[in-house]
Amino acid sequence: MSTLQLSLAIIGGLVLALIVAYNTWTSRRNAPKRALPQEHPDHAAEPTQRLEPGFDAGAAALPPGEFHGLDRGPEPSEHTVDMGDALQLPVPPFSLERRPGLDPLIDVMAALQPEHVVSGDAALAALPPTRRAGSKPFAIEGLNEATQQWETPAPGQRYQSFQAGVQLANRMGALNEIEFSEFVVKAQAFADTINAAPDFPDMLQEVARARELDQFASDHDAQLMFMLRARQAAWSPGYVQQNAARLGFVPGAMPGRLVLPASTQGLPPLLTLGYDTQAALAEDPDQSAIRDITLSLDVAQVHRTEQPFARLRDVAAALCQAMDGVLCDQNGTPLPAMAMDPIAGDLELLYDQLDGRDLSAGSVLARRLFS
Repeated sequence: MSTLQLSLAIIGGLVLALIVAYNTWTSRRNAPKRALPQEHPDHAAEPTQRLEPGFDAGAAALPPGEFHGLDRGPEPSEHTVDMGDALQLPVPPFSLERRPGLDPLIDVMAALQPEHVVSGDAALAALPPTRRAGSKPFAIEGLNEATQQWETPAPGQRYQSFQAGVQLANRMGALNEIEFSEFVVKAQAFADTINAAPDFPDMLQEVARARELDQFASDHDAQLMFMLRARQAAWSPGYVQQNAARLGFVPGAMPGRLVLPASTQGLPPLLTLGYDTQAALAEDPDQSAIRDITLSLDVAQVHRTEQPFARLRDVAAALCQAMDGVLCDQNGTPLPAMAMDPIAGDLELLYDQLDGRDLSAGSVLARRLFS
């Protein structure tokens, strides 16, 4: 082999190696970012000794009367509270919320007066099979003879009167004449079964009230949605979940959905984070590429004291920094930080208007109306 051939062979090998290295680097750069492995504690390290409180003999190691300068406090016999002093103690503040049952503010209600007291079992047997009239929730409540409270009929209880109701409006629209007629038919059938006399309101007045409430709800229904888009490398589902979990998000009921829970258990989530469902259901999620995720807030479902929009801004900023993303509107147009301030001002005005209508954001009635 001549010197020229040997030189060409070496040059060709180097070029091939460079091509392979470049392709490898490009693949790694464009591959979706994966979740980092969790750090595990070093099991070889000597564990720190913990002293748990207990009532064993070892706990009484100090001689009586010796507390090494610590204040022993009063004797147990001195822990007595005067009744008069106890009555003067301040009561912790709490907020009253409308009961979760029927309410004339957002429901059409009809009184159903039976001739005799009706058992809860009989009332349950007489309930209609469905709890909707068209697209509107339908419910029947009974006045408990013992507690004198309106409640959903329950077995073993006795009820002296009933009331039926159907919601005036929701996000499906206002109650119409057909839905009102279906409500009357269902309530009348229940009344006939328990031998009660119904008293229905005027249909035209209630339908007009439903349209007015629906117009108000439409004018004050705010559902904010923002997009976080990857600047360079895409994200894997695990990478998104890991970064969101650091901010308090937990998996939602549907694939590709994470939620930030409210401070009170059982209430709707503060924020919702969503991404491609197909990527979440992929056989190998680490190979799924996610270019953008959505961050949304249903304003009427969350109380203003939770400061959900401020939380949304903080979460968006933290995710953008950690995941190398950019905040955009729902159409993908980048948003400057100053664009969020006017939204915050508009939301405060919206909260005040909902409060003035007794439909405060996050209240039971608001969650029912804006659903």
